[in-house]
Amino acid sequence: MKHESQYVQIARIAYQLAKRSLRKYRHRNSPHTYSQPQVAACTLLVFYLNKSYRDGEDWLLASEQVCRVLELQDVPDHSTLNRMFHRLNRIRLLRLLRYLLEQQAPRESVIALDSTGYRPSQASAYYQTRTGRRYRDWFRGAYAVGTASQLILAVRESHGGSANDACFLLPLRRGARPYVKRNGLTLADAGFDCQAVTDRDLIPPIRRHGKLVAPERKARADLVSQARLDGLFGQRWKTETVHSVIKRKFGDTVRSRALRAQRREPILKAVLYNIHR
Repeated sequence: MKHESQYVQIARIAYQLAKRSLRKYRHRNSPHTYSQPQVAACTLLVFYLNKSYRDGEDWLLASEQVCRVLELQDVPDHSTLNRMFHRLNRIRLLRLLRYLLEQQAPRESVIALDSTGYRPSQASAYYQTRTGRRYRDWFRGAYAVGTASQLILAVRESHGGSANDACFLLPLRRGARPYVKRNGLTLADAGFDCQAVTDRDLIPPIRRHGKLVAPERKARADLVSQARLDGLFGQRWKTETVHSVIKRKFGDTVRSRALRAQRREPILKAVLYNIHR
């Protein structure tokens, strides 16, 4: 049996998702050289390969099998790929993630939450060290990860502001709810500690002035300590595995220039990660 290239498989999944999310043509009088789903699948491939738009165009020109899967008679140029990424707004990217999760159908008993930051520049670490510049406006992606499937179930993004993750707790828990079993547990670090924490959340309470006063916070600290001993709380580290895969495969920077496009890239990376899984 002949082995199929991973890139061909990724292209096929991306094309199927794009066909569910986008109309075939943007306008009835458009040239119809290629459809919107075809260009969207190519754009996803370019980001999956962590290539520039020009290099992605050259890669597609050399990839006959991928073009066959995408039903391409002609390869879109780099400017077309760039324009398509700007059409993939936040709503469409979240729709792609939802369609993908509907196909994968995870049912989780435990989810883990965490966030990570992406550099706003592709300058080398050597250059940053020599110039002495420190980045303060990181682009953050917060992810809810199923500990069994290691799929990203929900994603939220932010730019700058506080480094506290508490603002992500409710949106991530709400977004992951369709894929979590009843009475499922949520694991997160102390950065998610806030008033929205429930009895199904294993989140270490922050010790104000080095101590815990409220009885419910003391009880939660005891539950987290027991979960550490049982090995359950260690499942939270799977979020770090997800972050590592995303940054090694798709890069730890945002490539876009416009702020709106930069804010969408953490969501795009979540879609690509689930396709990769």
